[in-house]
Amino acid sequence: MGIRLASGVVTPLVRKLLRGEGAGAGLVDQPVRISAYVSLREQRALSRDDLRRLADKLVAQALRAPGEQPLPPGEEAGVAAALAVTLHALGDLTLQDAQAVEMGERAFAAELRRAAPATGLGRDAELFHDRLLEFTCLHILHFFTTRSTYIPRALVESARRQAETIAKIDAVLARLPRQDGRDRDFEARYRTYLAKRHSSLTIFGLDLPPGSARWPLDAAYVSLEATRFRRPRRLRGGGGSADVGRDGGIPGPAHGPHATLTTDEVLEHESRVLLRGEAGSGKTTLIKWLAVCASRDGADAGPVPYVLPLRTLTRHGERLPAAKDFLAATALSGQSPEGWEDRVLSAGRGLILVDGIDEIPEAERALARGWLTDLLAAYPGNRWLVTSRPSAVRQDWLADEEFTDLTLAPMSRADVAAFVTRWHGAAEAGEDLRGQLLEALATKPELARLATNPLLCAVICALHRERRGFLPSGRKELYTAALSMMLLGRDQERELRLPRLAEEPQVQLLQRLAYWLIRNGRTEMGQGRARALITGALPAVPAAQALGDGPAVLTYFVERSGLLRAPTEDTVEFIHRTFQDFLGARAALDEGSLGELTRHADDDQWEDVIRMAVAQGRPRERAAIIGDLLIRDSDRAVLLALASLEYAAELEPELREEVRTAARRLIPPKDESAARALGRIGPLVLGLLPRCGETGDDDAYLSVIAAREAGSEAAVGYLAGYCRHPDDRVRETLTRGWQRFDTRQYAAEVLARMDPPPRDLVIESDSLLAALSGFTGPPDLFIDHKVTRGALTRFLARQPVSGLTLWSFSGGTDAEFLRGHTSLRRLTVNFWSDLRDLGPLHGLPLEDVVLHLGSRTPLGPAIAAWPRLRRLKLHSGHGPWSFRDFSPEARPEVIDLPDADPDLSGLGRLTSLRRLWLGYDWRPGGRAAWAELSALENLREIAVHPEALAGLADFADLPSLRTVMLYDDDKELDTEVGQRLRRRFPQAELDIAPQLYDI
Repeated sequence: MGIRLASGVVTPLVRKLLRGEGAGAGLVDQPVRISAYVSLREQRALSRDDLRRLADKLVAQALRAPGEQPLPPGEEAGVAAALAVTLHALGDLTLQDAQAVEMGERAFAAELRRAAPATGLGRDAELFHDRLLEFTCLHILHFFTTRSTYIPRALVESARRQAETIAKIDAVLARLPRQDGRDRDFEARYRTYLAKRHSSLTIFGLDLPPGSARWPLDAAYVSLEATRFRRPRRLRGGGGSADVGRDGGIPGPAHGPHATLTTDEVLEHESRVLLRGEAGSGKTTLIKWLAVCASRDGADAGPVPYVLPLRTLTRHGERLPAAKDFLAATALSGQSPEGWEDRVLSAGRGLILVDGIDEIPEAERALARGWLTDLLAAYPGNRWLVTSRPSAVRQDWLADEEFTDLTLAPMSRADVAAFVTRWHGAAEAGEDLRGQLLEALATKPELARLATNPLLCAVICALHRERRGFLPSGRKELYTAALSMMLLGRDQERELRLPRLAEEPQVQLLQRLAYWLIRNGRTEMGQGRARALITGALPAVPAAQALGDGPAVLTYFVERSGLLRAPTEDTVEFIHRTFQDFLGARAALDEGSLGELTRHADDDQWEDVIRMAVAQGRPRERAAIIGDLLIRDSDRAVLLALASLEYAAELEPELREEVRTAARRLIPPKDESAARALGRIGPLVLGLLPRCGETGDDDAYLSVIAAREAGSEAAVGYLAGYCRHPDDRVRETLTRGWQRFDTRQYAAEVLARMDPPPRDLVIESDSLLAALSGFTGPPDLFIDHKVTRGALTRFLARQPVSGLTLWSFSGGTDAEFLRGHTSLRRLTVNFWSDLRDLGPLHGLPLEDVVLHLGSRTPLGPAIAAWPRLRRLKLHSGHGPWSFRDFSPEARPEVIDLPDADPDLSGLGRLTSLRRLWLGYDWRPGGRAAWAELSALENLREIAVHPEALAGLADFADLPSLRTVMLYDDDKELDTEVGQRLRRRFPQAELDIAPQLYDI
């Protein structure tokens, strides 16, 4: 219904309602209410009769307008009376004029209607009244904008809002990169600096031309493995348990069968990581690698790395840095735009690399944890990597902050070979030397056992080159030879015209520096302190005075020895913590500080020092150290005594047996952490561990972990004794980490003899696949993306398999290599985007299938061709299929569709189903869907979205249902729906669909 009235007619009528207003903004005596403008409240106020006559005129004018008659005859008076009552409500409104104008005429008219009594009009009259009221309100609002204080007040209000908006924009801009480009320019400069600062490593012991004694990180870096041991999450209340990665999910690389990551992947799949590793295992190198990669690849929008070496940041007892001081240990300290670090971290763009929790004193680690906790709370959403030695902090040290605890695994044979090859290439050492060393590592078990981490591999490579193939056989001899090479060999070969200083005087001075660092819980000291220590020692070492005073000797050590380096202009440190510990142990022996050594048996910073002291001590000193460790009677001290036996070339047999007796109290180990600590001692533990059948399943599992961690060839024989053990944990441990050993030997002596054969045996390369020689039956394999189609085809031609996981497989467009494999019962395909032809899989006796193809390949024909199918899981990224496709002979028990929205047509005939997980996006399509579900008479578990619960409670008839799983969407469950569900299914439990794993 429209009303057309000329403004010249309406305006005089409306003006009678309102009084004029003086100029000004109304800031002192503000006319807060609209009622202040209404003539009803003034001396020349309108009476109710006047208001009625005004309403009569408005109605009459509206009815005279051209067009269809809007009212039935006789209702004019009723509308006018109602309009007068409604307009009278103007005097009761508490709105301000500006608020009314912002509302517009319709909303303002509605506000008037709410303030006035009901009109009591019929439908047509009501519509006419409302439309005329809106038209009148339009003119009232126009009056406000022209005659009241609205205009000046609106300007003032606009100025206030503009000021508020500017303040808010300023606050936002303070958290964003500066528009003037200073943030962007500095960030580019900072990335360039980091890429150069961390782009090289020292090549231990090589005398290369000036400027080339650094090893390019690109050539040096070898990606190692980091492992965590995680229990699969168990489904509650579902009639049993399920490893979701196995029967209901495709695990990601971080959630694979053995939860193993390469160091390249550490922060791709985890945002907070505590990485543990022994000295020399590559923790700091990984920090450098991540910083360089982020600096090169993350221009503008990528993560901004911050390298925080705790040994440097706290060397003078300083407080750990706030975000604004993250660059304090760099050459760009103080040069970033004000607030830049805060803006980066607030935006979640930070990659914070905290190196060396173990390199600060134990008393300060609680403070370091508090520092981390504060930063995490202040800047959520960033990525964090914290490194430490394994025993420096407890297993759950950062668990409350949702850190994933990873441990760097010892280098595998393949890792060692890759490292040796890269080292010889960087050092231009020649193919002959490289081949000789690789052969020696393959044929000499005692040498191969030393090559467990990048540091020792580098030392072995350097000594092998220096000594033309001759290598020491023990760790003590290895470090002693490395020291001699660095302190003497380089300058002698180059025939430099420098004072000739024997090895012993140099060692005497260096070990004093090392022992000071150890006693003070540091790995870095100020150069002033180093000069003072050397100056104080020179009178006792007169031969060293040939080099000059303390500052001159320190300069010589930094520039010529290869053992010391100056990370900054005012600091000095040993090239690696291992050499510091070796020299510090010698200093303790020279000072007779055996008691000081053993008093620190429970301090992780002293572990290697004590072992090196046993290695370098005389028989009486060794006996005193080991005896004192046993007297302390702590588990850690006993383990340290046991580990020290390997380094004690001469020791009374009675004392050796006393150590073994004490160690037997710790065997079998009490938990996985203790098992790994025990295994790190080495082959000595193998003679103490129980054999298969001598203990229960839990102790057998922990013993196998310890033996595997020992990592020696002797461990292979021990592990082979468990080949027929029935416990799944024992069997899984046997299949995990086999690359640490000679793969062919391990495959022949352990894997080939396992009965039943291995399950989820991870194959990461063609060479590993080729090393498998045979099994007691068809094995179950996890094929990594690095394995080629050709290698897999050759393997399957000679070896049937019972299960196969193809992980990101690049195997062409068909699965022809699986045609006719009648032993295959389980198949998981995770992202094989090129696959187009599933024909070779038709007719296979598959019982358990998980598919995430990443293509639109039709699945219906394949599903129809699997008559023995019992379990099916489908992820997104596949072609068409339906429940009608299942073979009439199939008796599926489990169907999981976690991210699908299936049509339930045909589902009802699958009466064997016991578990059905419908997708997060699935919603019922009417009564027909519930009818299909209700036909599943044996269904015990169902998973649905909470929005489907009401229909489940009202329409589903599932007498066997025992568990209802809900996809968690962070919404409160409707109480009434929950009650209906419990009444409908009184024996069923309600639970939340789990994540893949609990950590």
